[in-house]
Amino acid sequence: MYRHFEEVEGELKNQILFMGSLAEEMIHLAVQGLVERKKEPLCHVAQNEERVNRLHIDVDNRCLNLIALYQPAATDLRFIIAAIKINSDLERIGDQAVNISQTTELLLSQPQLERKLLDIPRMAELAQNMLRDSLDAFVKKDVALARTVLARDAEEDQLKSEAFNELMQLMQSDASTIQRALGLILIARNLERVADHATNIAEDVIFMALGQDIRHHAEDAAG
Repeated sequence: MYRHFEEVEGELKNQILFMGSLAEEMIHLAVQGLVERKKEPLCHVAQNEERVNRLHIDVDNRCLNLIALYQPAATDLRFIIAAIKINSDLERIGDQAVNISQTTELLLSQPQLERKLLDIPRMAELAQNMLRDSLDAFVKKDVALARTVLARDAEEDQLKSEAFNELMQLMQSDASTIQRALGLILIARNLERVADHATNIAEDVIFMALGQDIRHHAEDAAG
């Protein structure tokens, strides 16, 4: 039975949204384990990773089937291209959450640093908000919302730089903190990459909606 493209598009959007919610929850659980110094949330990260990986394969297959079945052009084709790229970014966000979880598990076996977690909880909150808004922009084809995600990436970069500088100073002043501080640097870097992936999604939304490639400031060069 032939189905309208809009119906299948809606199902694909829902699947990507669900995948995004799992990836966001993985970030939340990994950082929760770090903040509360508990292993229990970390167990759920691995469970969600399996679900995200299965969805990653399923969404890719569905997109390829859509191209073969409908031979879409223009806006419809851009939607499918964006969906494939967003699918990849969500899978990589899940990978970053797994990295955070694994580093957290190592940190839990050691005493907590006196300076604790610096801006890492704020970085996690910002990255999760960016991810949520980029996916909302995807579903609504909301270019203005996508651009707000791009604007917030600089704040995440700044927070990561500040955390890096403080932790470097701590390691230089007290060699006993090196292993723990390096762990926090890795987590800050993982969260920055989550924000980068959310930014990629926002860029894909703008491409999907307007047909404009703004990666690497291509939009400025074109103007």
